[in-house]
Amino acid sequence: MKVAIRMALLAAAGFAGPSSAAEYPVKPVRIVVPFAPGGAADLLIRPMNEKLSEVLGQPVLIDNRGGAGGNIGAAMVAQASPDGYTLLVTTAGVVVANRSLYRKLTVDPAVALDPVSIIASLPNMLVVSPKLGLASVGDVIARAKAKPGTVSFASGGIGTSNHLAGELLKHLTGTDMTHVPYKGGGPAVVATIAGEVTMLFATLPSAVQQVKAGRLTALAVTSRSRSTAAPGVPTMTEAGVQGFEVSENWVGALAPRGTPAPVVNRVQKAIVQAVEDADVRSRLAAAGYEVVASTPAAMGQSIKRQSQSWEQIIKAAGIEPQ
Repeated sequence: MKVAIRMALLAAAGFAGPSSAAEYPVKPVRIVVPFAPGGAADLLIRPMNEKLSEVLGQPVLIDNRGGAGGNIGAAMVAQASPDGYTLLVTTAGVVVANRSLYRKLTVDPAVALDPVSIIASLPNMLVVSPKLGLASVGDVIARAKAKPGTVSFASGGIGTSNHLAGELLKHLTGTDMTHVPYKGGGPAVVATIAGEVTMLFATLPSAVQQVKAGRLTALAVTSRSRSTAAPGVPTMTEAGVQGFEVSENWVGALAPRGTPAPVVNRVQKAIVQAVEDADVRSRLAAAGYEVVASTPAAMGQSIKRQSQSWEQIIKAAGIEPQ
């Protein structure tokens, strides 16, 4: 009887079962990336994967589940058991913008997921195919004004940062451009290289190597200041579009709502250890990521702040929910 009472008290206090930080993890951890391979979230987590597995002492498995602007993968994680064995690594748009862009969501990621950590921040880079003869942002705007509706921009899906950046450009310049969503940043980059679309506000990691190889031309970055990974590329403001800034774009980790705090903290600390590894940090920096590794509280504040900001932009731009 005493043993049973003691076990009940321990469970009530959060020290029994998989919720214990001391015991977690005791089996492989699955990280769902809600986009196809090759996008910003995918390119961030893969260089970290081996170190995360080492820190956690269990295999970390990456599961790409693209579709519906990230909603399919996000819903899968939100509906998983809140035990820390299924996590989401995603770009910010899935959590902060989709609730304003979709009339019906299986789950609202901002409500159904608990923040774990912003892992890294990154700007978007406006890129075009060299085949199109567009040498500047001004060239793009001029073409859009001369031939309304003929300029198109790709995205990794509705609500992603590259979608919203394109909508913001339309709004600020009064131009008519066509949005073409793909199932992730990787396919969107491939489509832009092939000339299927005019341009793409690619996340910098998904485009920088293509720019260096000459397969894409970089016209501007969306951050307040120039990127250290592409110092020769102007900001959108420098390129002539006043008021254009998408500076709070990140890739971060979330867990199903109700995941015990000790487990959330264990995952957050593992992320910090992984990105502090010299090799991991070097690879992420070279790809254009700025390592952040925030606390869960700081990530929660960013989600709230960005949700309000993008809701206003989406309404101002007249974007109709899907």
